[in-house]
Amino acid sequence: FRDLPEYLRPGDALVLNDTRVMPARLIGERVGTGARIEVLLLRRLDQDRWETLVRPGRKARPGDRIRFGDGRLEAEVEGPTPVGGRVLRFFYEGVFEQVLDELGQMPLPPYIREPLEDPERYQTVYARNWGSAAAPTAGLHFTPELLDRIRSMGVHLVFITLHVGLGTFRPVQVEEVEAHEMHSEYYEVSSEAAATLNAVRAAGGRIIPVGTTALRTLETVAGEDGVVRPGSGWTDLFIYPGYRFKATDGLVTNFHLPRSTLLMLVSALAGRERILHAYQEAIRLGYRFFSFGDAMLIL
Repeated sequence: FRDLPEYLRPGDALVLNDTRVMPARLIGERVGTGARIEVLLLRRLDQDRWETLVRPGRKARPGDRIRFGDGRLEAEVEGPTPVGGRVLRFFYEGVFEQVLDELGQMPLPPYIREPLEDPERYQTVYARNWGSAAAPTAGLHFTPELLDRIRSMGVHLVFITLHVGLGTFRPVQVEEVEAHEMHSEYYEVSSEAAATLNAVRAAGGRIIPVGTTALRTLETVAGEDGVVRPGSGWTDLFIYPGYRFKATDGLVTNFHLPRSTLLMLVSALAGRERILHAYQEAIRLGYRFFSFGDAMLIL
């Protein structure tokens, strides 16, 4: 991965998602029964209300209370969500983010069974905007030194934000791809970021997102003319083969799970046969897949 600069040109732009993973996994007990309840925070609906995944879901009925830690944090189940989760209202003293930092755990993917000795390993070195339920893992490959090398050769580093939620990793479970409904995720693109990207495009440079979350944000805010417009909001953009890209010239991405929206996105960008061949080659050569695995560069 340290050879990435060899494939970049002065005047190009790398687009990086600067979201920071919150300790979104909470272990608690149902008040009254003591039953163990696990909660994964997905997205904030307002100050104290969150959309969550709860396990076991059958033990989380409207009106139920869940206590976490020493009782400094409690939640009441308000009702179900369309994707099988629960809306919880939290009760606490002080600042929610500080309480969560003390009581929450890093929400690692299910195939990582051992806790990380250093939770910062599941954060990119440029993570700064708190709010994700999972890391934008293509960015985990970058070190401060590599970013400095890339910047020093005249490549623009442009930071945008998308808080990773259920939409990014929810598998496709319908026969007709078009029928899959993405879960909305919050994004922000600053005026400065948009202006830099538009200047890069006007000067003939390439815009290369790091990770599928950066790409989906970019395509959400780009017009049909390819012009990137600043803004914030919620995106449920689902990219699959046949999609016409508006503002993307390449992609840095990891190797993804089958039947995932991520695999469909990279197939849309590079072509299904080319991606299939790349994956076969990766398997043959023993590449690692998923969050802490290897990466590919699509140009």
